Amino acid sequence: MFKASSIEYRYRYVLHTVIYVLGFIAPWNYVLHLDPTGPNAHLWGVLAVQFSRLGLGSIATSFNVLLAIGIAMAVLGAFLRTWGAAYLGANVVQSETMHTAQAVPATGMLQDGPFRHVRNPLYVGTFLHTLALVLLMPVSGAIFTIVAIGVLQVRLILAEEPYLSAKLGAPYAAYCALVPRIVPSLRPRITSTGLKPRWAQAALGEIYMWCVAVSFAAVGWQYDAVLLIKCVVVSFGVSLVARAFAPRAAV
Repeated sequence: MFKASSIEYRYRYVLHTVIYVLGFIAPWNYVLHLDPTGPNAHLWGVLAVQFSRLGLGSIATSFNVLLAIGIAMAVLGAFLRTWGAAYLGANVVQSETMHTAQAVPATGMLQDGPFRHVRNPLYVGTFLHTLALVLLMPVSGAIFTIVAIGVLQVRLILAEEPYLSAKLGAPYAAYCALVPRIVPSLRPRITSTGLKPRWAQAALGEIYMWCVAVSFAAVGWQYDAVLLIKCVVVSFGVSLVARAFAPRAAV
């Protein structure tokens, strides 16, 4: 089956981290030599050079446009994940086991916030975040990361959906018929239940995403990919500390 196993789901954050690390290191380059070398051998620099050669703007302009796209992806990814976690609950988001939405006892299913527009806002947010990170990776690492993260997230979604269908039954089937799986609808597809978001808890749970977004916006204009990578590492460390204080979901 293409869906993720229970072990993959339990360690999904570890798998995401491993994929990102491999993307940055690109260990296959030591043997295959797929990527160029030099201070601008990352996807950001390579694309900027290619855009300038195609007459789409100077290298400086191309660097700025790509950085602006990276900032937008990082901010949108952080916002979408925080918006979703504010309704789902940071404890459920970070849980190692699958859960229905405990905050909605009538159906056990969320129909508020981003879940009115897309069924998997957290995964969409993570993928947008990935599109920002890959700018700092070598080209082969960037391609590997986009494909690997995409495949992993599809596998996770295909593991969650049968579980939710079995737990929630007809209401979930009706929800799936109205709300798209991955590509968000601009207009809400279902009526809100009036659930109140918990923004502070969600922001703490997604602090890594926000630290990376702030780093891109504040440090990116120095055009130093190595410095940005260091900021990503620091952001990850901050998130580990913050996660220790986040509430846990009851099994």
